[in-house]
Amino acid sequence: MRQIIQVFEQYQKSRMHFVQTIADLAVRPQNIEVLQNAGVVSLLRPLILDVVPGVQQTAALALGRLADHSDELAEAVVKGEILPQLIHSLVSHNRFYKKAAAFVLRTVSKHSPKLAQAVVDSGGVGALVLCLEEFDNEVKEAAAWALCCIAKHSEGLSQAVVDAGAVPLLLLMLKDPEISLKRIAASTLSDICKHTPEMAQTVVDTGAVAYLAQMILSPDVKLKRQVFSALSQISKHSVSLAEMVIEAEVFPAAVASLRDPDDLIKKNVTTLMREVVKHTPELSQVIVNFGGLAAAIDHLGNCRGSLRLPGIMMLGYVAAHTESLAMAVILSKGVPQLAACLSEETEHHIEAATVWAIGQIGHHTPEHAKAVASANLLPRLLDLYMDANSSVDLQTKSKKALKSILHKCTYLPALEPLLYNAPCNILKHVVCQFSKVLPHDSKARRLFVTSGGLKKVQEIEAEPGSALQEHINSINSCFPEEIVRYYSPGYSEALLARLENFQPSG
Repeated sequence: MRQIIQVFEQYQKSRMHFVQTIADLAVRPQNIEVLQNAGVVSLLRPLILDVVPGVQQTAALALGRLADHSDELAEAVVKGEILPQLIHSLVSHNRFYKKAAAFVLRTVSKHSPKLAQAVVDSGGVGALVLCLEEFDNEVKEAAAWALCCIAKHSEGLSQAVVDAGAVPLLLLMLKDPEISLKRIAASTLSDICKHTPEMAQTVVDTGAVAYLAQMILSPDVKLKRQVFSALSQISKHSVSLAEMVIEAEVFPAAVASLRDPDDLIKKNVTTLMREVVKHTPELSQVIVNFGGLAAAIDHLGNCRGSLRLPGIMMLGYVAAHTESLAMAVILSKGVPQLAACLSEETEHHIEAATVWAIGQIGHHTPEHAKAVASANLLPRLLDLYMDANSSVDLQTKSKKALKSILHKCTYLPALEPLLYNAPCNILKHVVCQFSKVLPHDSKARRLFVTSGGLKKVQEIEAEPGSALQEHINSINSCFPEEIVRYYSPGYSEALLARLENFQPSG
């Protein structure tokens, strides 16, 4: 009898040793390929139904760690028909198993919409939502994290989470004193809100904005990151949703958070401001009045790379609305800061956003265009447009910004360098501006001659009857005929030829 019991005890110990060893080995990436080749997933599958709870839990933990490493292993978990077994057991087993099972569902879901859909199709969302009602905080956190990984992928997957009744339970977690629950609840709500206005409205209707607003003052860095992310995902969809965020009195504290030492908090704050200001001039003015514009410009000077992107775009959105808002950007020293971004950044998408923002500032009036041109940005825009290494988007945005600013620019000293290296399609806009200003400004005409501008215009080869030729004719009509002739190509040679053929009288 004792011998028989020992056999079973040894078998149990072996199973426990096996799953614990696999779980430990699965932590290290260098072991994954060997484990995969050994068929580890199919060996673990029966052990998640083991009669010993400890074996079940550790087998699930091992599967979760394996699935975490690659979508290939996550796919193997799905193909091994492990999900239905896990989900069936999720409802009835103890809290340790529930936590481990939720971990597997999370690691499978995170890789792709297809794998997340497999979890949904297996009934995973409903089981996870039931876990949100558990007493144990670790089970709730694990379930919310899995739901977050499902909801992030697409509108349809997010809708499945909403339809299963997750949102009210996530709000309860947001109210919970436990910080880890607040973090994952805010993160999950953020991923639900991001897809459509309707989903954001579902979250807002639960009263979530007020609770998120209260947590802006939390000392917890990770929570603040998620709170600002959620608020920006709500704000981005519509004017009414952005107004609800403002009405929750988010902004004085949000602007102050731009002085936070954490880079992601600052990035998420500028993202929130960007999503608010893009909607209307009135919403932009609210942020300006709170000091958000000046704070964002200061922030741009203190960060680099992708951390700058939301702030750059925010300036562009503010400036795009009205002349007065664009002037507010100029008066807040936004143009030199954007010029610095353009000289310091090398990523094409950041340069393209900066170029776009500069165009939004400079296209309103001659005064706005002068502010941009005085920062020596026109040659830089031209260089980016002409550079064969620039991305198509960067070239397109540089050309558009350059043309929109040129149409308003009457500050001739900034235009003159473009006469020398602009291609014909840009040159005609430059020459056009000279043809508008020179007839009414005698000082500018004198400077145009002495600086070499008039000479350069005579060297331009324009198609007869073209717009460029008409602009050149307009410029030439501003000067005495002999001066135009003097600066025309070949005139000095003609003079020398006359000299050679000249016969002195007597």
